[in-house]
Amino acid sequence: MEIKDYIKEEAGIINEALGRYLPQESLFPEKLHKSMRYSSLAGGKRIRPILTLEAAKLIGGDKEKILVAACAVELVHTYSLIHDDLPCMDDDDLRRGKPTNHKVFGEGMAVLAGDALLTYAFEMMAKVEGISAPRVLEAIRELAEASGNRGMIGGQVADILAEGREISGEDLEYIHTHKTGALLKASVRVGAILAGANKEELEALTEYAEQIGLGFQIVDDILDIEGDAKKLGKNVGSDLGLDKATFPAIYGLEESKKMARETFDRSKEAIELFGDKGDILVKLAGYIIDREY
Repeated sequence: MEIKDYIKEEAGIINEALGRYLPQESLFPEKLHKSMRYSSLAGGKRIRPILTLEAAKLIGGDKEKILVAACAVELVHTYSLIHDDLPCMDDDDLRRGKPTNHKVFGEGMAVLAGDALLTYAFEMMAKVEGISAPRVLEAIRELAEASGNRGMIGGQVADILAEGREISGEDLEYIHTHKTGALLKASVRVGAILAGANKEELEALTEYAEQIGLGFQIVDDILDIEGDAKKLGKNVGSDLGLDKATFPAIYGLEESKKMARETFDRSKEAIELFGDKGDILVKLAGYIIDREY
Protein backbone atom coordinates (compact mmCIF):
# COMPACT_ATOMS: atom_id res chain seq x y z
CA MET A 1 0.00 0.00 0.00
CA GLU A 2 1.25 3.49 -0.84
CA ILE A 3 1.98 5.57 2.26
CA LYS A 4 -0.62 8.20 1.28
CA ASP A 5 -3.28 5.49 1.07
CA TYR A 6 -2.14 4.05 4.38
CA ILE A 7 -2.38 7.46 6.06
CA LYS A 8 -5.85 7.99 4.60
CA GLU A 9 -7.03 4.60 5.87
CA GLU A 10 -5.60 5.11 9.37
CA ALA A 11 -6.95 8.67 9.50
CA GLY A 12 -10.42 7.28 8.80
CA ILE A 13 -10.13 4.98 11.83
CA ILE A 14 -8.96 7.85 14.01
CA ASN A 15 -11.70 10.20 12.76
CA GLU A 16 -14.37 7.63 13.54
CA ALA A 17 -12.97 7.15 17.04
CA LEU A 18 -12.74 10.90 17.66
CA GLY A 19 -16.39 11.23 16.67
CA ARG A 20 -17.28 8.68 19.34
CA TYR A 21 -15.00 9.96 22.09
CA LEU A 22 -15.76 13.69 21.81
CA PRO A 23 -18.82 15.09 23.62
CA GLN A 24 -21.85 15.25 21.33
CA GLU A 25 -23.05 18.65 20.12
CA SER A 26 -26.39 18.14 21.85
CA LEU A 27 -24.73 18.02 25.28
CA PHE A 28 -24.93 21.23 27.32
CA PRO A 29 -23.20 23.67 26.85
CA GLU A 30 -23.88 22.97 23.21
CA LYS A 31 -21.83 25.82 21.74
CA LEU A 32 -18.68 24.65 23.53
CA HIS A 33 -19.08 21.10 22.29
CA LYS A 34 -19.83 22.28 18.75
CA SER A 35 -16.64 24.33 18.87
CA MET A 36 -14.59 21.38 20.16
CA ARG A 37 -15.93 19.05 17.48
CA TYR A 38 -15.63 21.66 14.71
CA SER A 39 -11.85 21.85 14.97
CA SER A 40 -11.24 18.25 16.01
CA LEU A 41 -13.20 16.79 13.10
CA ALA A 42 -12.17 19.36 10.47
CA GLY A 43 -9.83 16.95 8.73
CA GLY A 44 -6.06 16.84 8.82
CA LYS A 45 -3.51 14.11 8.16
CA ARG A 46 -3.62 12.69 11.73
CA ILE A 47 0.14 12.10 11.62
CA ARG A 48 0.56 12.26 15.40
CA PRO A 49 -2.01 9.61 16.37
CA ILE A 50 -0.84 7.44 13.46
CA LEU A 51 2.68 7.62 14.89
CA THR A 52 1.32 6.62 18.30
CA LEU A 53 -0.39 3.57 16.85
CA GLU A 54 2.55 2.59 14.66
CA ALA A 55 5.07 2.84 17.49
CA ALA A 56 2.83 0.63 19.62
CA LYS A 57 2.38 -1.86 16.81
CA LEU A 58 6.13 -2.02 16.25
CA ILE A 59 6.65 -3.06 19.88
CA GLY A 60 3.85 -5.62 19.68
CA GLY A 61 1.12 -3.60 21.38
CA ASP A 62 -2.61 -3.88 20.79
CA LYS A 63 -3.64 -0.93 18.62
CA GLU A 64 -7.26 -1.19 19.78
CA LYS A 65 -6.23 -0.65 23.40
CA ILE A 66 -4.05 2.31 22.48
CA LEU A 67 -6.50 4.02 20.10
CA VAL A 68 -7.97 6.17 22.87
CA ALA A 69 -4.47 7.45 23.76
CA ALA A 70 -3.75 8.17 20.10
CA CYS A 71 -6.93 10.26 19.94
CA ALA A 72 -5.89 12.09 23.12
CA VAL A 73 -2.64 13.08 21.40
CA GLU A 74 -4.63 14.46 18.47
CA LEU A 75 -6.83 16.51 20.81
CA VAL A 76 -3.75 18.13 22.35
CA HIS A 77 -2.59 18.98 18.83
CA THR A 78 -6.00 20.41 17.91
CA TYR A 79 -6.07 22.57 21.04
CA SER A 80 -2.67 23.99 20.07
CA LEU A 81 -3.92 24.84 16.56
CA ILE A 82 -6.98 26.66 17.88
CA HIS A 83 -4.83 28.77 20.20
CA ASP A 84 -2.09 29.34 17.59
CA ASP A 85 -4.68 30.81 15.22
CA LEU A 86 -6.00 33.37 17.72
CA PRO A 87 -5.55 37.10 16.98
CA CYS A 88 -3.20 37.41 19.96
CA MET A 89 -0.98 34.67 18.50
CA ASP A 90 -0.57 34.06 14.74
CA ASP A 91 -3.90 35.72 13.83
CA ASP A 92 -4.89 33.26 11.09
CA ASP A 93 -8.35 32.97 9.56
CA LEU A 94 -7.94 29.65 7.73
CA ARG A 95 -7.09 26.18 9.03
CA ARG A 96 -7.45 22.86 7.21
CA GLY A 97 -9.27 24.71 4.47
CA LYS A 98 -11.95 26.08 6.79
CA PRO A 99 -12.41 29.27 8.81
CA THR A 100 -10.46 29.09 12.06
CA ASN A 101 -12.34 28.35 15.27
CA HIS A 102 -12.43 31.93 16.53
CA LYS A 103 -13.80 33.12 13.19
CA VAL A 104 -16.79 30.79 13.61
CA PHE A 105 -17.37 30.77 17.36
CA GLY A 106 -15.68 33.94 18.61
CA GLU A 107 -12.40 34.42 20.44
CA GLY A 108 -13.68 33.64 23.91
CA MET A 109 -15.28 30.35 22.87
CA ALA A 110 -12.17 29.39 20.89
CA VAL A 111 -9.99 29.86 23.95
CA LEU A 112 -12.37 27.78 26.05
CA ALA A 113 -12.69 25.07 23.39
CA GLY A 114 -8.91 24.77 23.28
CA ASP A 115 -8.77 24.59 27.08
CA ALA A 116 -11.50 21.95 27.09
CA LEU A 117 -9.75 19.81 24.46
CA LEU A 118 -6.49 19.89 26.42
CA THR A 119 -8.10 18.79 29.67
CA TYR A 120 -10.35 16.26 27.94
CA ALA A 121 -7.27 14.68 26.36
CA PHE A 122 -5.97 13.73 29.80
CA GLU A 123 -9.37 12.44 30.84
CA MET A 124 -9.16 10.16 27.81
CA MET A 125 -5.60 9.08 28.64
CA ALA A 126 -6.80 7.99 32.08
CA LYS A 127 -9.40 5.76 30.39
CA VAL A 128 -6.84 3.50 28.68
CA GLU A 129 -7.83 -0.06 29.58
CA GLY A 130 -6.07 -3.41 29.51
CA ILE A 131 -2.60 -1.90 30.09
CA SER A 132 -0.76 -1.80 33.40
CA ALA A 133 -1.31 1.31 35.54
CA PRO A 134 2.42 2.20 35.69
CA ARG A 135 2.62 2.28 31.88
CA VAL A 136 -0.51 4.42 31.62
CA LEU A 137 0.82 6.80 34.28
CA GLU A 138 4.14 7.13 32.47
CA ALA A 139 2.35 7.82 29.18
CA ILE A 140 0.24 10.52 30.85
CA ARG A 141 3.39 12.12 32.28
CA GLU A 142 5.02 11.98 28.84
CA LEU A 143 2.14 13.77 27.14
CA ALA A 144 1.84 16.35 29.92
CA GLU A 145 5.53 17.27 29.76
CA ALA A 146 5.44 17.53 25.97
CA SER A 147 2.40 19.82 26.14
CA GLY A 148 3.61 22.15 28.88
CA ASN A 149 6.23 24.68 29.83
CA ARG A 150 9.12 22.31 29.04
CA GLY A 151 7.58 21.33 25.72
CA MET A 152 5.10 22.82 23.29
CA ILE A 153 4.14 25.89 25.33
CA GLY A 154 7.76 26.64 26.16
CA GLY A 155 8.57 26.51 22.45
CA GLN A 156 5.65 28.78 21.64
CA VAL A 157 6.83 31.33 24.20
CA ALA A 158 10.35 31.26 22.75
CA ASP A 159 8.84 31.72 19.27
CA ILE A 160 6.90 34.80 20.38
CA LEU A 161 9.95 36.30 22.09
CA ALA A 162 12.02 35.76 18.93
CA GLU A 163 9.68 37.72 16.65
CA GLY A 164 11.44 40.67 15.08
CA ARG A 165 14.81 39.68 16.56
CA GLU A 166 17.93 38.07 15.15
CA ILE A 167 18.51 34.76 16.90
CA SER A 168 21.09 32.00 16.63
CA GLY A 169 20.60 28.66 14.93
CA GLU A 170 20.74 27.08 18.39
CA ASP A 171 17.86 29.26 19.61
CA LEU A 172 15.86 28.43 16.49
CA GLU A 173 16.38 24.71 17.01
CA TYR A 174 15.11 25.08 20.59
CA ILE A 175 11.94 26.72 19.27
CA HIS A 176 11.31 24.03 16.69
CA THR A 177 12.16 21.02 18.86
CA HIS A 178 9.79 22.28 21.54
CA LYS A 179 6.99 24.07 19.69
CA THR A 180 6.50 21.27 17.15
CA GLY A 181 8.95 18.50 17.94
CA ALA A 182 7.93 17.88 21.55
CA LEU A 183 4.43 16.66 20.71
CA LEU A 184 5.63 14.61 17.75
CA LYS A 185 8.19 12.95 20.01
CA ALA A 186 5.54 12.30 22.64
CA SER A 187 3.26 10.82 19.98
CA VAL A 188 5.83 8.11 19.31
CA ARG A 189 6.91 7.62 22.91
CA VAL A 190 3.34 7.33 24.26
CA GLY A 191 2.64 4.45 21.88
CA ALA A 192 5.95 2.75 22.68
CA ILE A 193 5.53 3.17 26.45
CA LEU A 194 1.99 1.80 26.45
CA ALA A 195 3.13 -1.17 24.37
CA GLY A 196 5.93 -1.97 26.85
CA ALA A 197 9.06 -0.93 24.92
CA ASN A 198 12.37 -1.79 26.56
CA LYS A 199 15.12 0.81 27.08
CA GLU A 200 16.91 0.15 23.78
CA GLU A 201 13.67 0.24 21.78
CA LEU A 202 12.49 3.42 23.46
CA GLU A 203 15.83 5.17 22.90
CA ALA A 204 15.78 4.25 19.20
CA LEU A 205 12.21 5.46 18.75
CA THR A 206 12.98 8.65 20.67
CA GLU A 207 15.87 9.49 18.33
CA TYR A 208 13.63 8.73 15.35
CA ALA A 209 10.91 10.99 16.73
CA GLU A 210 13.30 13.85 17.50
CA GLN A 211 14.56 13.82 13.93
CA ILE A 212 11.13 13.76 12.29
CA GLY A 213 9.94 16.45 14.71
CA LEU A 214 12.72 18.78 13.63
CA GLY A 215 12.25 17.84 9.98
CA PHE A 216 8.51 18.45 10.19
CA GLN A 217 8.98 22.05 11.31
CA ILE A 218 11.76 22.77 8.82
CA VAL A 219 9.41 21.63 6.05
CA ASP A 220 6.62 23.77 7.55
CA ASP A 221 8.94 26.78 7.33
CA ILE A 222 9.72 25.95 3.70
CA LEU A 223 6.05 25.48 2.80
CA ASP A 224 5.19 28.85 4.31
CA ILE A 225 7.37 30.32 1.57
CA GLU A 226 6.69 28.15 -1.47
CA GLY A 227 3.67 26.07 -0.51
CA ASP A 228 0.25 26.08 -2.19
CA ALA A 229 -2.36 27.64 0.11
CA LYS A 230 -5.10 25.45 -1.39
CA LYS A 231 -3.17 22.27 -0.64
CA LEU A 232 -2.04 23.50 2.77
CA GLY A 233 -5.54 24.56 3.80
CA LYS A 234 -4.09 27.69 5.39
CA ASN A 235 -2.54 30.96 4.33
CA VAL A 236 1.12 31.09 3.31
CA GLY A 237 3.57 33.87 4.09
CA SER A 238 2.36 34.32 7.67
CA ASP A 239 5.84 33.69 9.13
CA LEU A 240 7.28 36.48 7.02
CA GLY A 241 4.40 38.79 7.90
CA LEU A 242 5.02 38.25 11.63
CA ASP A 243 8.81 38.46 11.20
CA LYS A 244 9.18 35.02 12.73
CA ALA A 245 12.44 33.14 13.14
CA THR A 246 12.52 30.29 10.61
CA PHE A 247 15.10 27.99 9.08
CA PRO A 248 14.95 29.66 5.64
CA ALA A 249 15.36 33.06 7.29
CA ILE A 250 18.58 31.96 9.00
CA TYR A 251 20.02 29.33 6.66
CA GLY A 252 18.38 30.07 3.32
CA LEU A 253 15.88 27.98 1.38
CA GLU A 254 18.22 25.47 -0.27
CA GLU A 255 20.22 24.78 2.88
CA SER A 256 16.96 24.31 4.78
CA LYS A 257 15.85 21.69 2.26
CA LYS A 258 19.16 19.90 2.71
CA MET A 259 18.79 19.98 6.49
CA ALA A 260 15.28 18.54 6.24
CA ARG A 261 16.57 15.67 4.11
CA GLU A 262 19.30 15.01 6.67
CA THR A 263 16.72 14.60 9.42
CA PHE A 264 15.08 11.88 7.32
CA ASP A 265 18.38 10.05 6.93
CA ARG A 266 19.03 10.21 10.67
CA SER A 267 15.49 9.08 11.53
CA LYS A 268 15.90 6.05 9.26
CA GLU A 269 19.22 5.14 10.84
CA ALA A 270 17.75 5.47 14.34
CA ILE A 271 15.34 2.55 13.88
CA GLU A 272 17.54 0.19 11.91
CA LEU A 273 17.48 -2.23 14.85
CA PHE A 274 13.83 -3.03 14.04
CA GLY A 275 14.67 -4.16 10.51
CA ASP A 276 11.78 -4.47 8.08
CA LYS A 277 9.26 -4.08 10.91
CA GLY A 278 10.09 -0.37 10.95
CA ASP A 279 9.22 0.10 7.29
CA ILE A 280 6.01 2.04 7.93
CA LEU A 281 7.79 4.46 10.25
CA VAL A 282 10.48 5.02 7.62
CA LYS A 283 7.82 5.72 5.02
CA LEU A 284 6.03 8.10 7.40
CA ALA A 285 9.30 9.97 7.91
CA GLY A 286 9.73 10.22 4.15
CA TYR A 287 6.17 11.48 3.77
CA ILE A 288 6.76 14.17 6.41
CA ILE A 289 9.87 15.45 4.64
CA ASP A 290 8.48 15.26 1.08
CA ARG A 291 4.95 16.47 1.76
CA GLU A 292 3.41 19.42 -0.07
CA TYR A 293 0.87 20.22 2.68
